Amino acid sequence: MQGQSERHARTIRHWLLDYLRDDTLPFHRHGQTHSNVLDDEDISTHMQLKLSERVKDGKFIVSADVCDIVASAEMQEIFKSAGICKPSISERTARRWLNKLSWRYKRKHNGMYIDGHERPDVVADRVAFCKRWEGYEKRFVKFDNEGNELPHPAGFSIPGKPFRLILVTHDESTFYQNDQRRLYWQHSGTRAAPHPKGEGQSIMVSDFLTLDWGRLKDGDEEARVIFKAGKNREGWFDADDLLAQTDRAIDIFEGRTKGFAQGLFLFDNAPSHQKRAADALSARKMVKFAKPGWTHNNSGTRMRHGYYGKDKTLQDFYYPDDHPEKPGWFKGMEVIIRERGLWPEGGLKAECAPGFKCTPGRTDCCCRRLLFTQPDFA
Repeated sequence: MQGQSERHARTIRHWLLDYLRDDTLPFHRHGQTHSNVLDDEDISTHMQLKLSERVKDGKFIVSADVCDIVASAEMQEIFKSAGICKPSISERTARRWLNKLSWRYKRKHNGMYIDGHERPDVVADRVAFCKRWEGYEKRFVKFDNEGNELPHPAGFSIPGKPFRLILVTHDESTFYQNDQRRLYWQHSGTRAAPHPKGEGQSIMVSDFLTLDWGRLKDGDEEARVIFKAGKNREGWFDADDLLAQTDRAIDIFEGRTKGFAQGLFLFDNAPSHQKRAADALSARKMVKFAKPGWTHNNSGTRMRHGYYGKDKTLQDFYYPDDHPEKPGWFKGMEVIIRERGLWPEGGLKAECAPGFKCTPGRTDCCCRRLLFTQPDFA
């Protein structure tokens, strides 16, 4: 037929033959919804199950996997019971089926890191923190979503402290030289402009925030630090830098409140925020017996005095410099524990296993664990 394809002419011939043979006319389906094999719930459920099994095994789904599932004997039985004849499909059809089954070809996203969050010791620490927070919360002034101060509840009391508590949070952000907006409205005729490769140089901003005033500052004095991080620049922002900034932040807070409020400074658990003082007590590396020249860190700094008992009796961990046999020596864990009156008759090992791995819940299984749980070591 002029202006039509061969398929159109072939279809008309089929219609004519059907009419001459059976007196049947073609069924008009224009405007009706076309059914899909996957509209059958049994078929779509079985396909989803097979695809999910492959993902659980650590495999990546490809269109050929769908073709294999369709051609499998199990799937053909399901087709047969539904009155469907489909021995195979093309990979292009397989991709359409994947899309209909809500599978998308996209970049993998990282989820929240949760490993270890449910460990018994972590849960115990979290419960203890929440209890402490409940005590702090009674002294906070709260605000609604519009920034209006909420009234204190009836019977509001401040346990043992005359002033309100202001939460001061700390955070750090890094900005790069070539940071730019990637998604925005632009005219269709706009040409792509070249941009420098890489992130470029960076600056790190460390600052303190409050609900009451926003950024922590008093007049022209502010707690914010802008740091040019890098090997050939200002180095790296470490615990000493944070301590210096925190000292300045406390001075600004005191100047802003005139001593009529207390600040609760909140830091995240970044590694640089966990550094201990050079003379802090630590049982992790202590030796069991006396040893000359022993220190717990490379700086050679001695540990400060510990304490024990209800009256917090001070305890020096080193023999005096005029000791006749061990002048200035570290006493060792056994002597430290004996002086505290905690040494058991059966004695103690230095540690249960390398890496400070003790039975969960034990507090006196070895020298290291016993000292680790003492109040002055906390």
